[in-house]
Amino acid sequence: MPLRPTQRTKLDDMDDKLFYEHPRFVTHVDEGFIQQLTLLYRERLKPQTRIFDLMSSWVSHLPQEMEFNHVEGHGLNELELERNPQLNHYFVQNLNQNPQFPLKEQDFDAVLNCVSVQYLQYPEAVFSEMHRILKPGGVAIISFSNRMFSQKAIQAWRDGTEKSRVELVKSYFTSVPGFNRIEVIARQSTVPNLLQWIGVAGGDPFYAVIAYRSSVND
Repeated sequence: MPLRPTQRTKLDDMDDKLFYEHPRFVTHVDEGFIQQLTLLYRERLKPQTRIFDLMSSWVSHLPQEMEFNHVEGHGLNELELERNPQLNHYFVQNLNQNPQFPLKEQDFDAVLNCVSVQYLQYPEAVFSEMHRILKPGGVAIISFSNRMFSQKAIQAWRDGTEKSRVELVKSYFTSVPGFNRIEVIARQSTVPNLLQWIGVAGGDPFYAVIAYRSSVND
């Protein structure tokens, strides 16, 4: 079911380009999350393929030892994208104003999105575009934790629980005919922090929702 208009709203309705005008050369999740994401990429991606890193930044967390034919990046801050050594090319675009990618159909083997899906106001359109550019059998990996810029996350995400956010991302995939084999990975952080030493859970939880574009054999 598509999101209701109120579920798409943000606390800060300022133009997203203005919010992301200044680069943030930081990682928005802890090392445990990053390790698990890179491991997932190592398991699910194949070398010498074409990758689209959607809503990227100055790091992509791709395995350093894997070589890809092409890594396309997208984001809202050109300085961050320019700094990313794993991108072969990138473009800047506000998907909440224009969700259509300037990319060819069935041209990518994988679409990746790391800790950014919560900012999409029209995720159904963006996921439809993800499907369009994926080759048959191509994979989409959406990863996220419990962190966010709350003023820029949509209401459906802000008001949800970690479990309901997983279901929300799954619904984005099911809203697009042609995605199948939807899978959820949910893990706790592998890196302890100070709170864990006194018996309080800590660290960033790791969630990934994975789906594949249907192929003729599905």
